[in-house]
Amino acid sequence: MMTLSWLQIVLYIGILLLLVKPLGSYMARVYEGERTFLSPVVRPVERLIYRVAGLHADDEMDWKTYAIALLLFTLVGILSLYALLRLQSVLPANPQHLGPVNPALDFNTSISFNTNTNWQNYGGETTMSYLSQMIGLAVHNFLSAAAGMAVLVALIRGFVRHSAKTLGSFWVDLTRSILYILLPLSFVLALALVSQGVVQTLHSYKEVALLQPTGNVTQQVLALGPAASQVAIKMLGTNGGGFFNVNSAHPFENPTPFSNFLEMLAILLIPAALCYTFGKMVGDTRKGWAILAAMTIIFVAMLSVSVWAEQSGNPAIAKLGVDQTASSLQSGGNMEGKEVRFGIADSTLWATATTAASNGSVNSMHDSFTPLGGLVPMWLMQLGEVVYGGVGSGLYGMLAFVIVAVFVAGLMIGRTPEYLGKKIGAYQMKMASLMVLIPVALSLLGTAIAVALPAGRAAVFNPSAHGFSEVLYAFSSTSNNNGSAFAGIGSNNFYNIAEGIVMFVGRFWLAIPALAIAGSLVGEKKVPTSSGTLPTHTPLFIAWLIAVVIIVGALSFLPALSLGPIVEHLMLR
Repeated sequence: MMTLSWLQIVLYIGILLLLVKPLGSYMARVYEGERTFLSPVVRPVERLIYRVAGLHADDEMDWKTYAIALLLFTLVGILSLYALLRLQSVLPANPQHLGPVNPALDFNTSISFNTNTNWQNYGGETTMSYLSQMIGLAVHNFLSAAAGMAVLVALIRGFVRHSAKTLGSFWVDLTRSILYILLPLSFVLALALVSQGVVQTLHSYKEVALLQPTGNVTQQVLALGPAASQVAIKMLGTNGGGFFNVNSAHPFENPTPFSNFLEMLAILLIPAALCYTFGKMVGDTRKGWAILAAMTIIFVAMLSVSVWAEQSGNPAIAKLGVDQTASSLQSGGNMEGKEVRFGIADSTLWATATTAASNGSVNSMHDSFTPLGGLVPMWLMQLGEVVYGGVGSGLYGMLAFVIVAVFVAGLMIGRTPEYLGKKIGAYQMKMASLMVLIPVALSLLGTAIAVALPAGRAAVFNPSAHGFSEVLYAFSSTSNNNGSAFAGIGSNNFYNIAEGIVMFVGRFWLAIPALAIAGSLVGEKKVPTSSGTLPTHTPLFIAWLIAVVIIVGALSFLPALSLGPIVEHLMLR
């Protein structure tokens, strides 16, 4: 059984890496304005959008204008989604006649879906109308993902261009991300998911007779809806969330092993391929492969820990005489909170992928993982969502770590730090430090405030170390715009408001420093490579980059983790 599990994991990583170069090369052509195989179909639509919006594709922005456009676009998105959810009871496509969304919950949800977080304090099938799911949530899945990709492209141009002032146009980068990348991939994936049984309908919920009636209960209501189209973009855009309350554990959202594989592959596909896009656009693909290698090594190491922890089983369950040994008839290990059809391998692989990326979807209950198994997805988020990370946001977060690594290495060997021919000075280091440390501060301060206030403690249903882990996980998830949850925490006004603020700050206090770095680099002249230049594509640099990421994560969160999953593991043993 374990051999088959590891073969599944190897197959997954192998196919992912095989797709990196073709997709990454295609995206580079899109952002450089070159012709692609989709251009005959998409280019007229792109031009029409510019004409209607009064835009010119050649009009470019400096970093401040780019940042203002990003902020205004997001604020309009938040306000429009808030209005839609408050008014859904009087709008069409609401066959269940669902009422307006609670104001505090609406505040949380509107920020969540506009920051690529998709944190959900609600059950989709009992809260959101079909119109809200389609026009509200699914549309913002496209827009928030494209916004993150646009910021990354602007940062790449900061490295590529020299003696310049502009970084491109936010509106052009946003439009191309949607039309050429997100929409075509989502269309193909949605069709594949429908073929596997993922529902896609506007019919109302359906009552069916139970095969085994219980007492007076003879009927069951089956929640339906246009799920496949939303599942496709929530995966590809590293949005997360779910059409249904139990997310990708729901048989209408993830019905077969093949749909499970496709959805897991979609989580990491674009973030991984963007590494090659980066290398292609900067003129040295070795740089992109080096960053991808660092991400993949961390991912495989953390996945191995999670598989081992969950396959080892739960000592508390073992004391009850439950057989947790893997065999030809069962996957063994800690199966609490996991779908039998997925088992340990696919559950831990999904949990690791969804938190290594900024995705947040789940096909198992992370709250039921063993303490060390649950520590893995929590710590992957706390590393800053840079192991693949969200579409765009993951790579510009990792590039902040690259700047830190280059700067520290330069100090150690007595050389002027530089990367891709651009000198890394105090300003770039300050901005990179903000990008690294702000999510840390948000996670820890949010957790501290929540456990200190009665309103925060009142919604925690589990006492002791596990309850603390749930709160720490929640703020680690929202501050890093992930969206997954341990659960075990009630949805009250305190958490709705606090998490909404954390999600907003966590998104834009990283994106704006990234644009500031781009703006500071784009005007610099390129420094010729010399014997003193630090190679940033070698195994030594890859190891150094991994060390920097791990050390920052360990120093930042080890005390908090010691109060949660680590002490819980010791108590359990």
